[in-house]
Amino acid sequence: MGKKRVMVPAKDLDLSTVKYEHEVIKAPHLTGSMLKLFVRMVEAPVLGSLIMSFLKKQNKMVEMLQNTVIPEAPMFKPEFPPQDAEPSVVIVDEERKPEDRVELALKCLPHYDPASCWSGDSLPSFRYWKIRDYAYAYRSKLVTPSMVAEKIISIIEDCNYHKPPTPLLISFDAEDIRKQAAASTQRFEEGNPLSILDGIFMAIKDDIDCYPHPSKGATTWMHEVRSVEKDAVCVSRLRSCGVILVGKANMHELGMGTTGNNPNYGTTRNPHALERYTGGSSSGPAAIVASGLCSAALGTDGGGSVRIPSSLCGVVGLKTTYGRTSMEGSICDAGTVEIIGPIASTVEDVILVYAAILGSSPEDRISLRPPPPCFPDLSSLENANTLGSLRLGKYTEWFNDVHSTDISDVCEDVLKLLSKSHGCETIEIVIPELHEMRTAHVVSIGSETQCSLNPDCEDGKGVKLTYDTRISMALFRSFTASDYVAAQCLRRRIMHHHMEIFKKVDVIVTPTTGMTAPKIPSSALKDGETDMQVTVHSVSAYLMRFIIAGNLLGLPAITVPVGYDKQGLPIGLQLIGHPWGEATILHLASAVEELCAKSRKKPASFYDILNIK
Repeated sequence: MGKKRVMVPAKDLDLSTVKYEHEVIKAPHLTGSMLKLFVRMVEAPVLGSLIMSFLKKQNKMVEMLQNTVIPEAPMFKPEFPPQDAEPSVVIVDEERKPEDRVELALKCLPHYDPASCWSGDSLPSFRYWKIRDYAYAYRSKLVTPSMVAEKIISIIEDCNYHKPPTPLLISFDAEDIRKQAAASTQRFEEGNPLSILDGIFMAIKDDIDCYPHPSKGATTWMHEVRSVEKDAVCVSRLRSCGVILVGKANMHELGMGTTGNNPNYGTTRNPHALERYTGGSSSGPAAIVASGLCSAALGTDGGGSVRIPSSLCGVVGLKTTYGRTSMEGSICDAGTVEIIGPIASTVEDVILVYAAILGSSPEDRISLRPPPPCFPDLSSLENANTLGSLRLGKYTEWFNDVHSTDISDVCEDVLKLLSKSHGCETIEIVIPELHEMRTAHVVSIGSETQCSLNPDCEDGKGVKLTYDTRISMALFRSFTASDYVAAQCLRRRIMHHHMEIFKKVDVIVTPTTGMTAPKIPSSALKDGETDMQVTVHSVSAYLMRFIIAGNLLGLPAITVPVGYDKQGLPIGLQLIGHPWGEATILHLASAVEELCAKSRKKPASFYDILNIK
């Protein structure tokens, strides 16, 4: 019999009694024939239940969900208290047309000097081509969208012959790209581009609808049971701004993994080191941006799936507040932890894409009552001074709990630079119940995933999933209704803890991931490897260590590249904001990016798309 445990109410918790506990995941890491055998075992009627019960007990999930009295009422989706207005921002009406919002965001950016990148002089450090560089090139008739399209099509078609293969896209139609590019080229010839995003090439993760492409979620069968009749809301907003959509980007199957491994279509490679993972689940979007092939991409983030690959690939990824963007038209549109967010090579490009896609669904406007969206005003030096008033919260023991001290050292150096250059104050904080937060998250996302996939699994599609997804599904099936309710009670507790922290600080800072890009085991390419979300092995634990608050609590968060480890692999710094605080984290991210700009390195696999010769 389990011993009953009683939690004190969250409001009465004495933080001085909180001890940081290093997370130890107790579960096997398997590939090849052992992985297949394990799948057979966990799917067996009696044996499977025993194995999952044992794993959950080993990881204290049973103690937490079934043997604990949690005094808080359940919170079935994020509920936010009223928030103070952000300083130095430009407020935008989300009812305005996407192209009008993008125009407003453009006015908030620093002055653009084309001479800085078009003078012909070689720059002292590596720099990605930005959206404004493409816009300048089109308007100056240096290139046309059609010329750029031909270069991108040629590269995508060649990717299939690379050794090792680099499968970036799952669905791609060269003629459709040419047609979009020709229409954009004509608009520039007539002097009527739709917005600064006209002619900008973007990829869409394969769990977001982009007509006429199928949405497979990187499975082999999802398109057979779910047809695509139109663009997702976010995608249609991009299209109305003139964005050229190159196709559906590769991903970890159904978003259920942190590495990006996919035996169905091939595993996307990290542009900085082709023998390493991109991170997941938005593997294709991050790699496409990091390799210079597209200016930006859309991903989904239910458990770090925008931030993890962005960090591991050395680019910028924004996870918006839950409900800030519409999920309509995505495979994961019925959950309480997911958002659609932009990935780009720079903060300013993330701001421009964010401006296009933002806008809550009618249902979320009623239930969440979001305040008007804001952009940071980066156009004047006066507003840079407001950074000095920002208080950065750092939980040192957690911050330093990383696989290699290279990560915590690089991130710590950035905090010192922020203090020296902008006067930002770092304040020590304590975040209680981190293990409870991870458990509540995996039960929430797992139960919601199981609910949405159950009809198809019962219809025989479950056996067509990859082995690691099937193991995750076996875990999710083991969660009971009372487990789910207990997880939502924990969600309310953990929301209380974070709202108390945000009374003392403006932003919580962490490394984005606890390790840099892991090597791809050769034995994992054909059949995958176990990666049961949070609960299986150390790679997942390190990759997700700092991720969960953004998803379980719906908080906005952004990852910015800040340097490299001793192996030359990218390190990201994560900034977690208060509810609806996108403008603050974007402003701070822009400052971090500027401080780290000179250290940026060109990826081993990089395409200089605008250099048309």
